[in-house]
Amino acid sequence: MPHPIGHDLLRRLPKAELHCHLDGSIRPSTLLELGREHGVPMPVDDTVGLAEYMVVRDARHLEDYLARFDVTLSVLQTADALERASFELAEDSADDGVRYLEVRYSPVLNVRHGLTLGEAVEAPLRGLERARREYGIIGRVIICALRNLPPGMSLELAKLAVSYRDRGVVGFDLAGPEAAHPASEHAEAFAWAHAHDLACTCHAGEGAGAESLREAIHDCGAHRLGHGTRLIEDASLMRYVNDHRLPLEICLTSNVQTRAVASYAAHPLRRYFDAGLPLALCTDNRLMSGTTLSNEYAMAALHLGFTFDELCDIALASFESCFLPVQERDALVASVRRDIGDLIAEQAA
Repeated sequence: MPHPIGHDLLRRLPKAELHCHLDGSIRPSTLLELGREHGVPMPVDDTVGLAEYMVVRDARHLEDYLARFDVTLSVLQTADALERASFELAEDSADDGVRYLEVRYSPVLNVRHGLTLGEAVEAPLRGLERARREYGIIGRVIICALRNLPPGMSLELAKLAVSYRDRGVVGFDLAGPEAAHPASEHAEAFAWAHAHDLACTCHAGEGAGAESLREAIHDCGAHRLGHGTRLIEDASLMRYVNDHRLPLEICLTSNVQTRAVASYAAHPLRRYFDAGLPLALCTDNRLMSGTTLSNEYAMAALHLGFTFDELCDIALASFESCFLPVQERDALVASVRRDIGDLIAEQAA
């Protein structure tokens, strides 16, 4: 008889987190403390109540979901706050069995009180490095441009990302409201990243259809796709993504919240997996989605019938899809492959 997939087993499974927003993953207790420290009132004045308030349960679409970020960004405006938030995110992730973490955010949203863009990058990098020393988790940064800001700002952020390429920034991304904000308008920023050998991902197929994914792939040259939920609508493009091994960063709970899918069971993850696409399960926003990476794996098992062996395959593929240099990635994959093999053997005993 197969063993049931318990939470402790999923927590022990070595995992890579490739799509996690810093400003969507702050601890509720920290959010409350920073609000008091900086004189910023919170919508709810106790940790439990604030945690419940920040989980998005009533969104009609992606834009409603994104509105909660106004709360977290109100206190992420100092170097100390950014460093603390990134350290705690890595600490919490390590406790959840995450060995590699790519944290993404848009530094242009963290400079309201006088930080330079460079300072807004260096602070999270310090937090991630401290977590590496204390917990062994490897943390890197992806810098996001935003669809609803001018393309010139996207180019500036791409240049910022390139300038920190050898100091902990491993990628460039485009996030924000997808509908009516085509990725093609920001193609120059992606071109700059490509010309300077920086990896790119792009949010697409979450708040808009498969045509948005076409732009992310063909106009912006994305190496990975953030969400990709509606790729299933375009069979030809789905074959292209598979043929060219473009990984999808899948965020189950977030996709249900933003109405990208009607339910967990309706999510195309199972069909993507069965078709052989490279996949990574991700949290998107631990705070707004009230989730952990282990929980996302649990939802895949509960609602989409994934076995533990299949979840192990996804976990390994996540490491293989990370933006680390090849030597570091290969060493990490080899280590994880051994540990996953041991875990599978333990369950079979």
